[in-house]
Amino acid sequence: MPMASNDNTAKINADILSEDIELEHIAGSWEKIVEWSGEMFWNLEALYQAGLVLGAFILGGILYKLLCIRLTPLIDKADLPAKVKSLLTNTRKLLFPIISLLILMIGNMVAHVEYFGLNTPLSEGVVKVIMAWILIRFFAQFIGNSAVRNIFATTIWIVAALSIFGVLGQAITTLDSFGVDIGESRISALIVLKSLFLLFVLLYVAIFASSFLERRILQVKSLSRTSQVLIAKVVRVTLIVVALLIGVTSAGIDLSLFAVFGGAVGLGIGFGLQKGISNLFSGMLLLIDRSIKPGDVIEIPDIGTFGWVNNMAARYTEIVTRDNKSFLIPNEDFITQRVINWSHGNSLVRIHLSFGVHYKSDPAKVVEVVIEAAKAPERVVETPAPVCWITGFGDSSVDFDLRFWIKDAENGVANVRGEVFLAVWQAFKEHDIEIPYPHREVYMHEAKD
Repeated sequence: MPMASNDNTAKINADILSEDIELEHIAGSWEKIVEWSGEMFWNLEALYQAGLVLGAFILGGILYKLLCIRLTPLIDKADLPAKVKSLLTNTRKLLFPIISLLILMIGNMVAHVEYFGLNTPLSEGVVKVIMAWILIRFFAQFIGNSAVRNIFATTIWIVAALSIFGVLGQAITTLDSFGVDIGESRISALIVLKSLFLLFVLLYVAIFASSFLERRILQVKSLSRTSQVLIAKVVRVTLIVVALLIGVTSAGIDLSLFAVFGGAVGLGIGFGLQKGISNLFSGMLLLIDRSIKPGDVIEIPDIGTFGWVNNMAARYTEIVTRDNKSFLIPNEDFITQRVINWSHGNSLVRIHLSFGVHYKSDPAKVVEVVIEAAKAPERVVETPAPVCWITGFGDSSVDFDLRFWIKDAENGVANVRGEVFLAVWQAFKEHDIEIPYPHREVYMHEAKD
């Protein structure tokens, strides 16, 4: 027992000593940063350089505003593609740092004249930092997403600025000193930042590559539309998963560290993403069995949606109605609910029109007239030909059912139904066929005394 107690005491003392050494290291790094800042900024030459930098930015901002007044209308009125205009607009924003850079360079040249004989390490460093910003922002213009472009440019510029002022190594050491030990591994602020940036880069590259490959896959004519969409989704998911794994492992994070709480986190994520995973696999099942594919005309009676499938994403399927409204319906609903696919296997769709005529009308004549009228609209196909049948003898009319076929249900059903109704109405007028309607007769009786 005394031996075990001594071992525990020694371990605690070692941990305390390690923490003291780490705190001393952090304090030493902070003292070096403060000392460097004092040498760099708290002197007469530094104040002159600070005024020079401030003046360069103020004058550069004024000149930039004057130039923008002339350049902006020219870019807007230029007959150029949208992407070229966007590049010119983004490049125009670089005029401010470019003008400020030129003014600052002239100021440094004046300061080096023998009459003044000033050293300008601070302003020269600012010149290099501005030049780095201009170059980074110029090459970053070719990144389409503005948020990604800003994150890339800002991160690279911060690293370049720290390197220019000679404090990059000290900044890395300081960030690395803030961390915690988990088992035999250590997670520091530096590792976290590197991991986040690396993951961001890899995910962006994976998404960009998957979008490029998706466009190429959709151009392969030998594959069906369903196979193209399925392959594109598998490629996208695979690239994103691989990017995540590479990013985590390349950053120096041991995945075994998460084994302790990975089960609990995985269980929580499983419950949280249950619907998302269900929709993902439901979408894959729809693509595999080809029950629904892009371009199909579908109807979901339970929610009263009718339209055509415009896009099948990982989580939802986009249905565009005749009103040009996009309904984003979860893929799971197509598995669990009733779905009417108007174009599944065959694009021919039969439409019914019910009507009634007066009892004094000749039924054979009515059938002949109605069938001929139904052939008038262009969207009604000739084969199969329209047919008309008597369906019953009503209280005030002989009831008929007209049936005709169309091939393009995605162009709407109500409109072609309306065209046929109008043609039937005109044909009835020409042949004196009456459509009965209810009459009401009111009898007035005199009251008897």
